[in-house]
Amino acid sequence: MEPSPHFPCLSHQTASASAARYCPSDPYSPPEQQGQHLSFASGEPSGVDWASLLLPRPTQEGEGETRREKGRSSGRTRKVVSRPRFAFRTRSANDVLDDGYRWRKYGQKAVKNSMFPRSYYRCTHHTCNVKKQVQRMSEDTSIVVTTYEGVHNHPCEKLMEALSPLLKQVHLLAPVMGML
Repeated sequence: MEPSPHFPCLSHQTASASAARYCPSDPYSPPEQQGQHLSFASGEPSGVDWASLLLPRPTQEGEGETRREKGRSSGRTRKVVSRPRFAFRTRSANDVLDDGYRWRKYGQKAVKNSMFPRSYYRCTHHTCNVKKQVQRMSEDTSIVVTTYEGVHNHPCEKLMEALSPLLKQVHLLAPVMGML
């Protein structure tokens, strides 16, 4: 079974069937079904559009919600770009989980009806506006809820650090392979 370049754990045959079923022709379009969830019992993702989760979505002119500015009688409206939000529940003893990106903490506040505070983080990459919120659940203290707002517009720093020695080797081998 040869792995697929887009789905390394799936064969080409399975990946192409999965792509036809689960990936729309436009990778930036949102999933058509609401309330989708992850399930790998059958070996394939069930209705998850991985392309839209992994690829940065370009903001287009005219995209977003229109809101009326408060306190202005002129009736002006402004565009507010709605950013995608993804929430993950993870059973962990650590509050801050390593997701491969670098984060800067910019706030923390007490949450009503919870003994655990919510922490706010921003991606440190200079062009990235992704934010995340981290909070431990009060009902089950072993679960940490991490909510991401936005999509990263750059590669994962830690992944690139891990791959850089391999990429350098491939780059050095490229001229040698050309002589064969």
